[in-house]
Amino acid sequence: MEILNPEEIVESFKATLGSNFIDSKIYQREVALKKNIFTSIWIYVKRDAFRQAVDLISKLQEYPHLSIISSSDLGDSVELIYHFAIYYGHHLKGLSLGLCLSLPKNDLKIPTITDIIPGAIFTERETQEMMGVEVVGIPDNRRLFLPDDFPEGVYPWRKDEKGPHDLLRVLPGHSCHSEPLTPCHSERSEESHTAQDRLREETQEPWEKK
Repeated sequence: MEILNPEEIVESFKATLGSNFIDSKIYQREVALKKNIFTSIWIYVKRDAFRQAVDLISKLQEYPHLSIISSSDLGDSVELIYHFAIYYGHHLKGLSLGLCLSLPKNDLKIPTITDIIPGAIFTERETQEMMGVEVVGIPDNRRLFLPDDFPEGVYPWRKDEKGPHDLLRVLPGHSCHSEPLTPCHSERSEESHTAQDRLREETQEPWEKK
């Protein structure tokens, strides 16, 4: 297996993906006592080239490690980042590679990569149920974390109207609460704070108490 340096990796994506390659960033930082250099590469691609990009990653190392798919609600779109570790097991050669793409809210679909990386099934299921992204072709469509009685069409990681209504809204143009707090909400909030204060007092060390 040939180990490419970060610049060569980026160039391989540019050459393979052509106009579907959007951008790249390379970051390096010192780690551990010996201040070894650890490299992080971020590759931004169009959705049309997503599977091609994953296939390219699988050629950099026969068994690349997919750590997780992270996602962010950006308002009109959802950003997905597939976090890979490659060249692990090779002394001082390991690096992280984030494959980034953006999906419009009106077309939240992405193809599965379980045929390339079987272990992706768990984080794909999580992305479906938490962010509402449809993973096309996923071999196991069951929920992973949410209970069966959790409402359909509500996604805990979303910050728009499809997120849980009792969570804070922070998207531009959204208010903190979709509707005024009811007395029940207020009482429950006060009870929660009272319980938290009581627990904090009970767990304080003697010298921390006034």
